[in-house]
Amino acid sequence: MSTQSRRAKGRLTPTQARAARRSRRSRRRRLVKFGAFAGVGTIAFLFIVSLFAGSLPISIGSSGGSGDVGQRMNEQPATHIDPGQSHPPYNSVPATSGWHYAAPLAPIRWGVWESVRADEVLVHNLEHGGVGVHYNCPEGCDQLVSQLTEIVSKTSKVVMSPYPDMDTRIALTSWGYIDQFDEFDQERVEDFILGNLDSPAAPERGVR
Repeated sequence: MSTQSRRAKGRLTPTQARAARRSRRSRRRRLVKFGAFAGVGTIAFLFIVSLFAGSLPISIGSSGGSGDVGQRMNEQPATHIDPGQSHPPYNSVPATSGWHYAAPLAPIRWGVWESVRADEVLVHNLEHGGVGVHYNCPEGCDQLVSQLTEIVSKTSKVVMSPYPDMDTRIALTSWGYIDQFDEFDQERVEDFILGNLDSPAAPERGVR
């Protein structure tokens, strides 16, 4: 077979060429449609996630935080005591470690408390890897309480309660760590919780 014959045999007829062009156009249209649908789906997914992101819990789970957010305090002995039993003074206000009541007095349930809880109770919650969120408002601070409650309500293993004897309006505690300030700072509160929740510093981390 001559070279010319082979070339002629390899060429498409006009009808075949038109069909091939239609097939390529059809494939391109399908690819464009698929890309458009994928893009719209991704945008919709991200939009839905953004709507619900604020309601997602900020708990970091059982792996725990690094345990190094806030001011480091010298740890005091994790000793159980009976109600009314005397013990050396705590080295911070609120307390971040030390002597505490045993069950059934402590630990208390996680969440928001409207009444003052004793250090001997709160410390047991910290021993289990929990975090304390406390406020001091002699003249009332409904807005601050609401702001703190919103954070705590989305978080596990946190105890929130008023604490009238501290020097600042806000104090955050975990086992061996404390952060104290006067003006509400959402990022600061959340960073402390995420950094210290179930941290390696807590003697009984991971226990509910």
